[in-house]
Amino acid sequence: MAACAGTANAQYYQIANSIPSLIRPALSGGLNYKGFVEAEYLHGLGDYNCDFIGISTTQGFRYSNWFFMGAGLGAQYVHTTPAENWSQNWPAGYVAHGTSTNGVMIPLFTDFRFNIGGATGAAFFADIRVGASFLVGNNYLRIHNGYINGNEYFYLRPSIGVRIPVSTKHPKQAIDIGVSYQLLTNNYWDSWNRNVAISALGGNISFEW
Repeated sequence: MAACAGTANAQYYQIANSIPSLIRPALSGGLNYKGFVEAEYLHGLGDYNCDFIGISTTQGFRYSNWFFMGAGLGAQYVHTTPAENWSQNWPAGYVAHGTSTNGVMIPLFTDFRFNIGGATGAAFFADIRVGASFLVGNNYLRIHNGYINGNEYFYLRPSIGVRIPVSTKHPKQAIDIGVSYQLLTNNYWDSWNRNVAISALGGNISFEW
């Protein structure tokens, strides 16, 4: 146990010592800062049907002509579709909440983007966001035969599309048009108290600088 603890401490020490070398290029301008602002619409798929209208921003650094990594924050207006026979029957011991078919969710995510093609002309991109999303407010969302509660949800959103530079003089600024798939996994209450996956498909448009 002492040997394992010593090895772990040595690894933590190495990681701590490497942090300055990782952030020094960003602070000195060695990495290229880049930002995005995006609007999106996603239509729900399947029985657990949610439609999303959202806006988000991502801030980070371009590590090469083809790779970007950053962190982002968004806000999504959500409209859910409950079953026709939906009823508000709270189980024993469950704290009752108000319910609605409309709400707001806040996704927080890490963003990885890959460009395929030249930087000065139209090119393809592939983007993946991974993080968590949170339901705002005290009301739960009615969906299918149950409720989406207020816990955090795993958030995954891959996209593919086309990057179009604003001009040859300013290739860093571009309009991006893409299609996206969004997945949320969450605690969902119905008579079986189970977890479900909420899927949506749609499009997005963004401006990068």
